[in-house]
Amino acid sequence: MALKTLENIVLERKDLWSLEQYAEKRQAFRTEVLAHKQHRRVQIGQHILLVFEDEKTIRYQIQEMLRIEKVFEVAAIEEELEAYNPLIPDGDNWKCSMLIQYPDVDERRQRLAALLDVENRVWVQVGEAEKLFALADEDLERANDDKTSAVHFLRFQLGGAQLSAVKDGAAITFGIDHNNYQEQAVRVSEGVRTSLAADLS
Repeated sequence: MALKTLENIVLERKDLWSLEQYAEKRQAFRTEVLAHKQHRRVQIGQHILLVFEDEKTIRYQIQEMLRIEKVFEVAAIEEELEAYNPLIPDGDNWKCSMLIQYPDVDERRQRLAALLDVENRVWVQVGEAEKLFALADEDLERANDDKTSAVHFLRFQLGGAQLSAVKDGAAITFGIDHNNYQEQAVRVSEGVRTSLAADLS
Protein backbone atom coordinates (compact mmCIF):
# COMPACT_ATOMS: atom_id res chain seq x y z
CA MET A 1 0.00 0.00 0.00
CA ALA A 2 1.39 3.41 -0.99
CA LEU A 3 2.13 5.79 1.85
CA LYS A 4 -0.15 8.80 2.05
CA THR A 5 1.55 12.19 2.07
CA LEU A 6 0.02 15.43 3.26
CA GLU A 7 -0.49 16.45 -0.36
CA ASN A 8 -2.72 13.48 -1.20
CA ILE A 9 -4.54 12.52 2.00
CA VAL A 10 -7.89 11.15 0.92
CA LEU A 11 -9.95 8.87 3.08
CA GLU A 12 -11.11 5.68 1.39
CA ARG A 13 -13.67 3.08 2.37
CA LYS A 14 -10.91 0.78 3.63
CA ASP A 15 -9.88 3.49 6.12
CA LEU A 16 -13.25 3.29 7.87
CA TRP A 17 -14.58 0.84 10.42
CA SER A 18 -17.77 -1.09 9.81
CA LEU A 19 -20.77 -0.13 11.94
CA GLU A 20 -20.08 -3.10 14.23
CA GLN A 21 -16.39 -2.25 14.57
CA TYR A 22 -17.15 1.40 15.22
CA ALA A 23 -19.65 0.51 17.94
CA GLU A 24 -16.80 -1.24 19.78
CA LYS A 25 -14.19 1.48 19.19
CA ARG A 26 -16.39 4.59 19.35
CA GLN A 27 -15.89 5.62 22.98
CA ALA A 28 -12.10 5.40 22.85
CA PHE A 29 -11.92 7.07 19.43
CA ARG A 30 -14.28 9.85 20.52
CA THR A 31 -12.12 10.57 23.57
CA GLU A 32 -9.03 10.62 21.35
CA VAL A 33 -10.60 13.01 18.84
CA LEU A 34 -11.93 15.39 21.52
CA ALA A 35 -8.44 15.63 23.03
CA HIS A 36 -6.97 16.15 19.55
CA LYS A 37 -9.43 18.99 18.85
CA GLN A 38 -8.32 20.94 21.91
CA HIS A 39 -5.28 22.07 19.93
CA ARG A 40 -7.30 22.77 16.79
CA ARG A 41 -9.73 25.39 18.10
CA VAL A 42 -9.33 29.18 17.83
CA GLN A 43 -11.90 31.33 19.61
CA ILE A 44 -12.17 34.89 18.25
CA GLY A 45 -14.23 36.94 20.67
CA GLN A 46 -17.11 35.27 22.49
CA HIS A 47 -19.14 34.20 19.50
CA ILE A 48 -16.95 32.93 16.64
CA LEU A 49 -15.05 29.65 16.84
CA LEU A 50 -12.73 28.19 14.20
CA VAL A 51 -12.31 24.41 14.36
CA PHE A 52 -9.48 23.24 12.12
CA GLU A 53 -10.08 19.96 10.35
CA ASP A 54 -7.64 17.19 9.48
CA GLU A 55 -7.77 13.53 8.56
CA LYS A 56 -8.65 12.46 12.11
CA THR A 57 -11.45 14.97 12.68
CA ILE A 58 -12.98 14.24 9.28
CA ARG A 59 -12.76 10.48 9.78
CA TYR A 60 -14.61 10.92 13.06
CA GLN A 61 -17.32 13.02 11.39
CA ILE A 62 -17.81 10.41 8.68
CA GLN A 63 -17.95 7.54 11.15
CA GLU A 64 -20.52 9.42 13.23
CA MET A 65 -22.62 10.19 10.18
CA LEU A 66 -22.59 6.56 9.07
CA ARG A 67 -23.52 5.49 12.59
CA ILE A 68 -26.38 7.95 12.98
CA GLU A 69 -27.85 7.15 9.57
CA LYS A 70 -27.03 3.42 9.83
CA VAL A 71 -25.29 3.52 6.46
CA PHE A 72 -23.57 0.37 5.25
CA GLU A 73 -24.20 0.36 1.48
CA VAL A 74 -21.04 0.90 -0.55
CA ALA A 75 -22.50 3.66 -2.74
CA ALA A 76 -23.77 5.64 0.25
CA ILE A 77 -20.42 5.36 2.04
CA GLU A 78 -18.65 6.60 -1.08
CA GLU A 79 -21.02 9.59 -1.18
CA GLU A 80 -20.07 10.53 2.37
CA LEU A 81 -16.37 10.22 1.54
CA GLU A 82 -16.82 12.40 -1.53
CA ALA A 83 -18.61 15.05 0.54
CA TYR A 84 -16.11 15.15 3.42
CA ASN A 85 -12.72 14.54 1.76
CA PRO A 86 -12.45 18.13 0.43
CA LEU A 87 -12.38 19.34 4.06
CA ILE A 88 -9.02 17.65 4.71
CA PRO A 89 -6.09 20.09 4.27
CA ASP A 90 -3.88 19.55 1.21
CA GLY A 91 -0.44 20.22 2.70
CA ASP A 92 -0.28 23.90 1.75
CA ASN A 93 -3.43 25.17 3.41
CA TRP A 94 -5.56 25.08 6.54
CA LYS A 95 -9.25 24.21 6.43
CA CYS A 96 -11.69 24.90 9.21
CA SER A 97 -15.32 24.97 10.23
CA MET A 98 -16.37 28.44 11.34
CA LEU A 99 -19.15 28.45 13.94
CA ILE A 100 -21.07 31.60 14.83
CA GLN A 101 -22.48 30.93 18.28
CA TYR A 102 -25.36 32.82 19.89
CA PRO A 103 -27.46 30.56 22.16
CA ASP A 104 -30.55 32.76 22.13
CA VAL A 105 -32.57 32.21 18.94
CA ASP A 106 -33.75 35.82 18.56
CA GLU A 107 -30.31 37.27 19.23
CA ARG A 108 -28.76 34.79 16.78
CA ARG A 109 -31.18 35.85 14.05
CA GLN A 110 -30.32 39.52 14.59
CA ARG A 111 -26.57 38.92 14.75
CA LEU A 112 -26.49 36.75 11.63
CA ALA A 113 -28.14 39.63 9.76
CA ALA A 114 -25.64 42.12 11.20
CA LEU A 115 -22.70 39.82 10.38
CA LEU A 116 -23.47 39.43 6.69
CA ASP A 117 -20.24 38.64 4.78
CA VAL A 118 -18.24 37.98 7.96
CA GLU A 119 -17.06 34.65 6.53
CA ASN A 120 -15.09 36.56 3.89
CA ARG A 121 -13.40 38.79 6.46
CA VAL A 122 -11.53 36.13 8.46
CA TRP A 123 -7.75 36.32 8.13
CA VAL A 124 -4.53 34.70 9.24
CA GLN A 125 -1.15 36.36 9.68
CA VAL A 126 2.05 34.31 9.81
CA GLY A 127 4.81 36.19 11.59
CA GLU A 128 4.93 39.75 10.27
CA ALA A 129 3.60 38.90 6.80
CA GLU A 130 0.49 40.52 5.35
CA LYS A 131 -2.92 39.26 6.37
CA LEU A 132 -4.25 36.40 4.26
CA PHE A 133 -8.04 36.27 3.99
CA ALA A 134 -9.79 32.91 3.92
CA LEU A 135 -11.73 31.52 0.97
CA ALA A 136 -15.22 30.74 2.23
CA ASP A 137 -17.81 28.13 1.30
CA GLU A 138 -16.29 26.84 -1.91
CA ASP A 139 -18.62 23.83 -1.92
CA LEU A 140 -21.90 25.76 -1.73
CA GLU A 141 -23.25 29.19 -0.83
CA ARG A 142 -24.35 29.39 2.80
CA ALA A 143 -25.38 33.03 3.07
CA ASN A 144 -28.10 35.04 1.35
CA ASP A 145 -28.79 38.73 0.82
CA ASP A 146 -30.31 39.10 4.29
CA LYS A 147 -28.07 37.13 6.64
CA THR A 148 -25.06 34.91 6.92
CA SER A 149 -25.14 31.30 8.04
CA ALA A 150 -24.17 30.08 11.51
CA VAL A 151 -21.76 27.57 9.93
CA HIS A 152 -19.14 28.13 7.21
CA PHE A 153 -16.17 26.23 5.82
CA LEU A 154 -12.97 28.20 5.25
CA ARG A 155 -9.68 27.54 3.45
CA PHE A 156 -6.52 29.52 4.17
CA GLN A 157 -4.27 29.00 1.14
CA LEU A 158 -0.69 29.69 2.19
CA GLY A 159 2.13 30.87 -0.07
CA GLY A 160 5.69 29.59 -0.08
CA ALA A 161 7.02 32.26 2.27
CA GLN A 162 4.23 31.62 4.77
CA LEU A 163 4.80 27.86 4.65
CA SER A 164 8.50 28.35 5.36
CA ALA A 165 7.78 30.81 8.17
CA VAL A 166 5.42 28.38 9.89
CA LYS A 167 8.05 25.64 9.71
CA ASP A 168 10.60 28.07 11.15
CA GLY A 169 8.37 28.68 14.18
CA ALA A 170 6.71 31.99 13.26
CA ALA A 171 3.72 33.08 15.31
CA ILE A 172 0.25 32.49 13.85
CA THR A 173 -2.49 35.06 14.42
CA PHE A 174 -6.16 34.93 13.39
CA GLY A 175 -8.57 37.83 13.26
CA ILE A 176 -11.75 39.19 11.69
CA ASP A 177 -12.12 42.55 9.94
CA HIS A 178 -15.86 43.26 10.10
CA ASN A 179 -17.53 46.46 11.27
CA ASN A 180 -20.04 44.55 13.38
CA TYR A 181 -17.55 42.14 14.98
CA GLN A 182 -14.64 44.15 16.28
CA GLU A 183 -12.79 41.66 18.43
CA GLN A 184 -9.09 41.50 19.21
CA ALA A 185 -7.02 39.25 16.97
CA VAL A 186 -5.82 35.99 18.54
CA ARG A 187 -2.25 34.74 18.52
CA VAL A 188 -2.55 30.99 18.88
CA SER A 189 -0.93 29.00 21.67
CA GLU A 190 2.15 26.89 21.01
CA GLY A 191 -0.01 23.76 21.16
CA VAL A 192 -2.31 25.05 18.42
CA ARG A 193 0.65 26.34 16.41
CA THR A 194 2.33 22.93 16.52
CA SER A 195 -0.89 21.17 15.52
CA LEU A 196 -1.48 23.51 12.56
CA ALA A 197 2.15 23.26 11.46
CA ALA A 198 1.72 19.49 11.27
CA ASP A 199 -0.92 19.99 8.55
CA LEU A 200 1.70 21.44 6.22
CA SER A 201 3.96 19.29 4.06
